[in-house]
Amino acid sequence: MDDSAAGAGLNNRGMVWDIFCRVIDNFGDIGVCWRLAAALGRRGQTVHLWIDDSTALAWMAPDGAPGVEVQDWASAEAPSGLAPGDVVIEAFGCALPQAFVARMARRRPAAVWINLEYLSAEPFAARSHGLRSPQSSGPGRGLNKWFFYPGFTASTGGLPGAQPPQRAALAADQAWLAAQGWAAAPGEQAITLFAYANPVLPALLDALADRPTLLRVPPGPAQAQLRGLALPAGLRWVALPYLSQIDFDRLLASGDLNLVRGEDSFVRTQLLSDSPFLWQIYPQADGAQAAKLGAFLDLYLDDAPPALAGPVRALFKRYNDPNPGAALVMPDRAIWRAAQSRWRARLLAQTDLCSRLLAFVQAHAA
Repeated sequence: MDDSAAGAGLNNRGMVWDIFCRVIDNFGDIGVCWRLAAALGRRGQTVHLWIDDSTALAWMAPDGAPGVEVQDWASAEAPSGLAPGDVVIEAFGCALPQAFVARMARRRPAAVWINLEYLSAEPFAARSHGLRSPQSSGPGRGLNKWFFYPGFTASTGGLPGAQPPQRAALAADQAWLAAQGWAAAPGEQAITLFAYANPVLPALLDALADRPTLLRVPPGPAQAQLRGLALPAGLRWVALPYLSQIDFDRLLASGDLNLVRGEDSFVRTQLLSDSPFLWQIYPQADGAQAAKLGAFLDLYLDDAPPALAGPVRALFKRYNDPNPGAALVMPDRAIWRAAQSRWRARLLAQTDLCSRLLAFVQAHAA
């Protein structure tokens, strides 16, 4: 699944896309939107990425991307302003500025208006993907909005592609890590620890202490939490700075185990690495994350041997349990790696998100 090539013939003319994104506290939304914008730019599309706070792009995408222009969200709220393009994407329910919607209503032909939803493996994602939502009131009255659900199966919107420029060869990854001072010593396992604050972290560290370990920890709550903990013997950690998306991909591609959080890093480790991973899902007040996690594990483990499926499911659930409680038990890494390799091959064989969006737009353009 290489979004620089797959589906290149889906669209013969470059279109103008408006992608709207509000930056939430953990940068996951802007990370997903930037990857999509850059992928469209590589396909010859022109993208206006409307953001309410673009400061994170200084480290996330310091070199920008061909075809992508960052626009200030506030300017879209003006009564007159940049005309809507051929496609308007409302990312993650961010709610478009009403003045921009009014300009959309005056556009002929109408833009294809897409509500890009959060990634989910739950059955409703496949049921709701591609559904039309006619707008019966407000400035967008008479327009259609279409629901687009990224997902892990052919009946959903797919996943962002893994391009060769973002998947460096292992030797180059290791050389880059050594140059930064982040390479594992001989005999050490290298683990990415990208996490929210987690009361289960001490138990996790104990479970990882069965072998010498280097924890590579991106900025965030995990760094602060580690500073207050006494690490088991044989574990050490290094605090990383903010990394560009390309360098973060290299970090994941070179890890022996990746502990990821949210959505963007969760997807990237599955596409970029055969190494096992552990996902810390974003906690919600109503506990809805439990069903979301369970639905993903049902897909991820559907062809795993029972000797692996049970321990992996138990580990994921234990890692996402807000109560410190019992110890964590790590599954057999070799069996887990083989299962992750098969899962990754299944994902890479599917059509990627960008290709599916282009095909969807062609089918629904006025």
